[in-house]
Amino acid sequence: MNKVILMGRLTRDPEVRYSQGDQPLAIARYTLAVDRRQSRNNNGGDEQNADFINCVAFGRTGEFAEKYLHKGTKIAITGRIQTGSYTNKDGVKVYTTEVVVDDHEFCESRNAAGNGDGGYANNGGNYGNNNYGGNRSQAAPSGAGDGFMNIPDGIDEELPFN
Repeated sequence: MNKVILMGRLTRDPEVRYSQGDQPLAIARYTLAVDRRQSRNNNGGDEQNADFINCVAFGRTGEFAEKYLHKGTKIAITGRIQTGSYTNKDGVKVYTTEVVVDDHEFCESRNAAGNGDGGYANNGGNYGNNNYGGNRSQAAPSGAGDGFMNIPDGIDEELPFN
């Protein structure tokens, strides 16, 4: 099984290109900085480092990255690891490892990110090649400053959980 789940922040805005052909395909590339906690350092505290993971998203997931993801955005992704190689212009073989993203999910509200306008309309939701159905990129209702929808009073008995 090849499944990856990561949470981190974008180090820069996604670089998006479109393939040639009758039906252009969006290809978004970005780097995700993922915290790596190491157990106790010499001073007795936890030391925090980051791994910088190259990610690529295709199709609608790539279009979503282009429209809503920006440098500093905290997201969780699911996908798979893909390796490859190519020969560069100097004749040196270069090996690559990247995560092919299947799904993005925001990990904080627009306000928590400190992004004024934020740029994304999908607070706390996810988007990508999933089977949830419906339009997951609709804007949150106005007045939901914390990124969550307000539930009207008196609707408690209609919720499917307690």
